[in-house]
Amino acid sequence: MNMCRPAVWGIVLALSMRAMGQQESQTHTWPTQDGTVVLKDFKFGTGETLPELKLHYLTLGQPHRNSAGHVDNAVLLLHGTGGNARSLLNPAFSDVLFVPGGVLDITKYFLIFPDEIGHGQSSKPSDGLHAHFPAYDYDDMVRADRMMLDAMKVDHLRLILGTSMGCMQGFVWGETYPDFMDALAPFACLPVQIAGRNRMMRYMAIQDIKLDPAWMGGEYKSEPQDGLRAANEMLIIMGSAPLVLQKQEPTRQAAEQYVDQSLERMLASTDANNMIYYLNASRNYDPSAKLESIKAPVLWINSADDFINPPELGIAEKMVTRIPHGRFILIPISDATRGHGTHTVAAVWKDYLADLMRQTETR
Repeated sequence: MNMCRPAVWGIVLALSMRAMGQQESQTHTWPTQDGTVVLKDFKFGTGETLPELKLHYLTLGQPHRNSAGHVDNAVLLLHGTGGNARSLLNPAFSDVLFVPGGVLDITKYFLIFPDEIGHGQSSKPSDGLHAHFPAYDYDDMVRADRMMLDAMKVDHLRLILGTSMGCMQGFVWGETYPDFMDALAPFACLPVQIAGRNRMMRYMAIQDIKLDPAWMGGEYKSEPQDGLRAANEMLIIMGSAPLVLQKQEPTRQAAEQYVDQSLERMLASTDANNMIYYLNASRNYDPSAKLESIKAPVLWINSADDFINPPELGIAEKMVTRIPHGRFILIPISDATRGHGTHTVAAVWKDYLADLMRQTETR
């Protein structure tokens, strides 16, 4: 159980894109550089401590310092729940943004992709502590990332762009370190407590695993397959978009085959304890009380076919009025959107991001 696990919702998005005729593998072989920071005696919000918290990250491009010696081109790219540092190397994202002349051209910007706590090659339950791993949350993730950047000698961020969980972290970043970034781009989330159907789905997935006798309080010798199957079925629905699925799986046979193939891949790449922890990391997230404290311009984008953050809640339109320099965009449903996964389909929203970068450029 000490292997690096790929994104669960990322698998759902990749399957959807493959079925729609889009490439799943990288078109470019990006020249990423690996890095690791070890934070000694890291104290979590619960009061728990790890003697060593390992944070792994990837980078693209090179840092640039202005005349005052401050880094002025660093972009922090934050992945979603169950993802990792490679999630946003997905060609639907990277091949649009990182290329020469792209909005995040790697010859111009220094891109940083962390494996968040509990994900990828960073410290996580499956490393050995299992259900005794500290109960981390988004505040812990943001604080650890800030310490990671300090170790990397990155003292300022040109942009923070986060998808899904990374979107929620973006709001936490804006409130916790309001002077640390020039701009924020949170995609596919809401800046309120995880409640209603969203929390219900997370709670059901967690309970599916915990109530499987094979889970054994987190000390299983092999993955609790029944619990994991039920939990992953929940995630397939959470990350889905009706229009896309109706078109790509137009028959009963095709729909059932899609489920079987998706679950086979997801079950092969999911650790039960890791999943419990990363689904529960949002349990105390609620930036709603401090939105007025965000200083950076905010480009906040959701998709109208997002099952996790449905537009009929009316939350975004209300909350954006409290963000001093906030702009909310709701992407209409189309053949190009992918439900919650629209956050990774850069072709849909790249022009909005380009506007944000132009508007926040230092003159």
